[in-house]
Amino acid sequence: MSLHLLKLCVGCESIADLEEWIAARRAESARQGRPHEQAHITRMVPKRGDEIVGTGSLYWVIRGLIACRQPVLAIRPFTDTEGVGRCRLVLDPEVTPVEPRPCRPFQGWRYLAAADAPRDISRHAAGDLAAMPETMRRELAALGLL
Repeated sequence: MSLHLLKLCVGCESIADLEEWIAARRAESARQGRPHEQAHITRMVPKRGDEIVGTGSLYWVIRGLIACRQPVLAIRPFTDTEGVGRCRLVLDPEVTPVEPRPCRPFQGWRYLAAADAPRDISRHAAGDLAAMPETMRRELAALGLL
């Protein structure tokens, strides 16, 4: 069974904001003529990284709700220019919306067991939830209706 990470997406107001940030980073890499690698840098290295890489995802909390996920492709510890140990979480650039679930603020990241992870909302599904705008999903989740 896979293991996931849960992290606050600070500064993003919506899934669209996150996708725009990813697109901007990809465009910047192209302008600089270097290959793009979607990554998020964090301070701590997950000790259970071997349970995450390849099968787990980074679930993003946006404005108090678990909103989307990105598969984790690699975890690369490194030391920055100031000598501080850090970790690069290499992510698949595809963002997958999930059924919104409330989540209280926390610092850093948390492990998320596969059994506790919210289900994906397929963008190509015929269901009402997939067709619903993110703001409406957010409001319904806040009311406890999703």
